[in-house]
Amino acid sequence: MVLSFFRAGDTGLDHVVTRSVAMVSDARHSFDLACTALLSGAQPKSIADDVRETDLRINANEQQLRGELAVHISVHGPNDIGEVIGLILLLKKIERVGDHAKNILDLAESGVSFTNEPDIDELLEERRTVSGFFAEASEILAEHDGIPEGFRDRLDQMIDQIQGRIDGYMTSDEPGHQVVPRAVYHRYLKRIVANLNSAVLAATEPVRVIDQAD
Repeated sequence: MVLSFFRAGDTGLDHVVTRSVAMVSDARHSFDLACTALLSGAQPKSIADDVRETDLRINANEQQLRGELAVHISVHGPNDIGEVIGLILLLKKIERVGDHAKNILDLAESGVSFTNEPDIDELLEERRTVSGFFAEASEILAEHDGIPEGFRDRLDQMIDQIQGRIDGYMTSDEPGHQVVPRAVYHRYLKRIVANLNSAVLAATEPVRVIDQAD
């Protein structure tokens, strides 16, 4: 069942959902920018300030909104506790996505680049797919209609695909300086997709999200 704040209502929490959509958009912006440095040859220094400022904005929004939710409970009592728990989990997962996007920038700043790798087209297509998940997650939160059938299955499939890549790197005969950066990148990518998956799940079943790793 979709929590009441993802339906039209008068809980006073709708603005938190609206702000969370903006946070997802910010996280997507950071992800796309960071990936241009890693996959498309952009100079990390040319996008670093933008990525880090966006990450700070996401963090500030998360902290402010969590404070507002605490005030809401203190004023209105436990009647909206389910909605508040869902929103806190949602905000946490979005904040983690922003962190991992910044981690990708950190990787590029360390000198890693996949721009000239033979499988760059596959890596770019993978990035486009993940970026599309951000857009779909934003739409799900904005429309308040629950999670479309098949959406989470596609995210789970991507997680499995990324894990397959990581497993391959761990058993590869290639030199460590080639496979380790790839494994690190795909670990961040996997966490981004997993946290997007958890963010939309928090809209409907927050209890299932509580014990999931970041």
